[in-house]
Amino acid sequence: MSPQQLDFEETFKLLTGNGPFPWQTALYNRFVADRRDNIPASCNLPTGLGKTSVIAVWLIALAHGANVPRRLVYVVNRRTVVDQTTDEVEKYRERLNGLADPSPLKDKLGSLALSTLRGQFADNRKWSEDPSRPAVICGTVDMIGSRLLFSGYGIGFKQKPLHAGFLGQDALLVHDEAHLEPAFQSLITAIEKEQNRCGDFRPVRVMELTATSRGGSDAFGLTDEDMVDSTVRQRVTAQKTLHLHESTDKKKLAEQISELALRFKDSGRAVLVFVRTVEDVMKVRDKLPKGTVETLTGTMRGKERDELVGNQTFARFLPNAASGEKTVYLVCTSAGEVGVNISADHLVCDLSTFDSMAQRFGRVNRFGEHNFTEIHVVHPAEFEDDEYDQRCGKTLNLLRRLNGSASPASLGELPATERQAAFAPPPTILPVTDILFDAWALTTIRDKLPGRPKVEPFLHGLSDWEPPETHVAWREEVERLQPKYQDAEEDKEREGEDRKAIAKQAGELLDAYPLKPHELLREPSYRAFKHFEAMAKRCPNAPVWLLDDDGNVQVLTVGELADKDDKKRIEGMTVLLPPTAGGLESGMLNGSTPAPQPADLDVADKYFAPDGHKQLRVRVWDEEDKLASGMRLVREVSLPTNGDDEVEPKVWFWFSRENEGEKSAPKPVEWSVHVDDVVTRTRAIVANLPLPEEIKKAIVVAAQCHDHGKRRKLFQTVLGNFRFPTLVLAKSGAKSGGKVIEKYRHEFGSLLDSRDEKDFQELADELKELVLHVIASHHGRARPHFPSEEVFDPDCSDTAAGTVAACVPRRFARLQRKYGRWGLAYLESLLRAADWAASTSPSKYLGDEK
Repeated sequence: MSPQQLDFEETFKLLTGNGPFPWQTALYNRFVADRRDNIPASCNLPTGLGKTSVIAVWLIALAHGANVPRRLVYVVNRRTVVDQTTDEVEKYRERLNGLADPSPLKDKLGSLALSTLRGQFADNRKWSEDPSRPAVICGTVDMIGSRLLFSGYGIGFKQKPLHAGFLGQDALLVHDEAHLEPAFQSLITAIEKEQNRCGDFRPVRVMELTATSRGGSDAFGLTDEDMVDSTVRQRVTAQKTLHLHESTDKKKLAEQISELALRFKDSGRAVLVFVRTVEDVMKVRDKLPKGTVETLTGTMRGKERDELVGNQTFARFLPNAASGEKTVYLVCTSAGEVGVNISADHLVCDLSTFDSMAQRFGRVNRFGEHNFTEIHVVHPAEFEDDEYDQRCGKTLNLLRRLNGSASPASLGELPATERQAAFAPPPTILPVTDILFDAWALTTIRDKLPGRPKVEPFLHGLSDWEPPETHVAWREEVERLQPKYQDAEEDKEREGEDRKAIAKQAGELLDAYPLKPHELLREPSYRAFKHFEAMAKRCPNAPVWLLDDDGNVQVLTVGELADKDDKKRIEGMTVLLPPTAGGLESGMLNGSTPAPQPADLDVADKYFAPDGHKQLRVRVWDEEDKLASGMRLVREVSLPTNGDDEVEPKVWFWFSRENEGEKSAPKPVEWSVHVDDVVTRTRAIVANLPLPEEIKKAIVVAAQCHDHGKRRKLFQTVLGNFRFPTLVLAKSGAKSGGKVIEKYRHEFGSLLDSRDEKDFQELADELKELVLHVIASHHGRARPHFPSEEVFDPDCSDTAAGTVAACVPRRFARLQRKYGRWGLAYLESLLRAADWAASTSPSKYLGDEK
């Protein structure tokens, strides 16, 4: 054993608490090898062998100076329920921070940043505060994929370039369960190739992670050495006795599965049940003993899905769970197949495609600890002619050849080509082009843009057998903003104009108080429509907001939403319902279910910091409410008085505790202090990055000049500083001045002032261009332009301002060709990161002792 291996094994155990499997040592040796493909494109590993430990392997390789990116982005399927990856990395970080000083590993890695881009907890922004810091970012295909394409679900236009740049440069994208999202795998591979073609500074590296790859045979995987390890051998050869049962009546499938599951009712075991449809989940649930069963579907609202982790029944399926006296059941759709480290004692399921069946089998006797595990599969006698059913038929033929053994080893012995032929039909994968990448990078343009399609089809592909989906959430404002009319005549007279006004206000409110994952459930659109039909029988006049991906709102009623002649309009849309309309049962959409009492279906305020305790936003009726302490007022919402001029409008106060890295200083900060802080932070960031020295210098010069445009009387008036020019502020703190008509942007003014600076004048022309773009873009503009109403500087003529503005889009285009789309976003975001950090923690406030 080489000293390098010995060092790795000791360090791995230090981080994870366990010694490495042979495959983990082999992967480390691959990472540190002096070869172009030191990061394998594909890792094919059976379930139960700790695939997420690739993060620990990467971390150790990074500490040892290997040619690997300094950030790892771990991407999971959107159906993933339990965020166990974050929990695992948190353990690594705690062990790393707990090492005694001096520690070579600690010295090399510093403090590991960990961020999660999913669920009801806010992004802590640790990963984007300092791009020179090693970081692990966990997120779903939608959250990571949209950000890579400069779109970013749930983030504002100012942040989109930073997210694209910092996720798309100097990052290793690890795509877990990649076979489930072939379109996304194709997309990130295309991005990797495009970045290499364009010569980006630090192109992304891509590695798929799967137990059932759709790819070819050239993949990293287990070897004979792994099978010598007793733990690996135990898990790979885990005893799972397979029984196949023919079903002659499709309508009685749920009944047959329930009967098989009930065979274990006196066993005291944890029994997992998989069925393909939500309807069958409900049927099976209703036939099992009450108090012993939980359900898990991909259509559950985020809040209820997150809460499932703390459920006692669900806990019986987690690793190291204590056995109980009674039998428990977990009835799932495909949501239970991926990204959750559960291990049942027995499994009962219907038949799906081979990739799905392999995932299901991997959720039972996962660690090979039992010799009694049974798997019961109910299959049809005949198959339809459509491609999906034909592939299910091929899967059945493969299962019959297993001779009753469903261990990972037995599955792996089946011919790879035959396994792949039995996978679910791949979606139609939309090709990405340089023109599309260019269009998505124009983040300053927030309106619809010809030639810039939605990114969602590029993340998931188009599939005939996976129908369009509709998202649903509940918000009080849907009903509170709706006027109450005196009679039908007034309704007819005012409704049209009122709806337009409400739609405009709704879009603004949702921009300030956006929908979060924990608020949303998703449902196939055809099924959602049936629920809205049922809801329309109860409350046809209840207001509804129909929201598209661009934030545009249409105001309807439930009755109008259930119009059979226009049922397709909900496809790919988000429906916002008033809580009084009801429609939620066990975390899932059910149009027949009335509202609970009280009607508390609005969970928008249940949005917390990553510690799970600090509430990040709240809507209250009293502006002085203690719940809003430490938060910023983002909206005052005046509710309709319904035509009564003598009634004072009721005001609703919406507060938000801005996220770490975004919040402004609570007290005034002098301009010179802020600029010095930003320069100091910028120097620290670029000093640790593998950038050319001239680029580092240019970014520092941009930091020196980025806020020059704040030295205007107009801007200081907006800050509430009436002591200008004796005092120049960068931050106003809690106070502000009066509003002004002109939409002056200080970064636009900085473009003019920067040219007079000595450090700027000493730069080469191409670096001057970079400095000007970094300054212009540090608050989201200049991609590619400044909107016409912002082409204004109180200290120069309109002609001069127009000349400056005309250069901005041309400069952006030139620099993007030179540095690449993600490369330019990365460079400009170095200043953004330093500016946000300095704004959060100034070195000194106005009035502090010197």
